[in-house]
Amino acid sequence: MLPRVCVCYLLRESAGGREVLLGRKKEGLGAGRLVGLGGKLEPGETALAAAVREVHEESGVVVAASDLDHRGRLTYRFPTRSAWSQESDVFVGTRFDGVPAESDELVPAWYRVDRLPLDEMWDDARFWLPGVLAGGRVRRAFRFAEDLASVDAEEEPPAA
Repeated sequence: MLPRVCVCYLLRESAGGREVLLGRKKEGLGAGRLVGLGGKLEPGETALAAAVREVHEESGVVVAASDLDHRGRLTYRFPTRSAWSQESDVFVGTRFDGVPAESDELVPAWYRVDRLPLDEMWDDARFWLPGVLAGGRVRRAFRFAEDLASVDAEEEPPAA
């Protein structure tokens, strides 16, 4: 069984169009990349509870569990660094309180959904994130290459 994590994408409407909150990761897995807010589940914690907690810890923004929509699950396999392999529950929300602020983990900022900076994100995002932000759902599995950065194959997702 792979370690479980969660990721949350908050959306808002602005004068320039629809925007998504992403964060520039400061350290650890994915350092330097733009990522959705999220992280590891604590023992006994649900993915939904972890998403609420992680959004607040990483950005100071408060979101209610009832305002998050579970959009699916992603499986990531890193054959050359198995400790990085994980399953991630994906959430999207449009209601929240607060202004995103920098944390020890990341520097949050709003990005236009129609101009996603996919070249600054994990490689798999280009395959599924635009569809999820447009209202879709996802259940996919990706295998990363030896460079630990690029997707080299899409696999059959594990049974639920």
